[in-house]
Amino acid sequence: MSELTYAGKTFVFRVDNGVVFRNTYAADGTTLHYEALEGPAKGAEENVTLHTAEVAPGLFMLGWVEESGMTITHLMNLDALTVHAFWTYETGDGRVAELHTGVLEPA
Repeated sequence: MSELTYAGKTFVFRVDNGVVFRNTYAADGTTLHYEALEGPAKGAEENVTLHTAEVAPGLFMLGWVEESGMTITHLMNLDALTVHAFWTYETGDGRVAELHTGVLEPA
């Protein structure tokens, strides 16, 4: 695997549903601190452990599980500064899955 080019960096992630996050990756690329800047979860933040794979140069798949049980997977293209995100969470009617796209801005 080549260098984890997201490691040690911070990005603002603007999701197609209007939610905005500030994602700060640890220098070794194994953890993420996210903060919700806009949207229904505004103010929420958490440190999570990442499971990562380099799919191609500049293209990374990152996954994690949040304390709430929400599962997140990002296909992050650092050349195009885009993300395809897939997440699942529990509701009173069962588990819901959502697919979103978004853009990254270096912060």
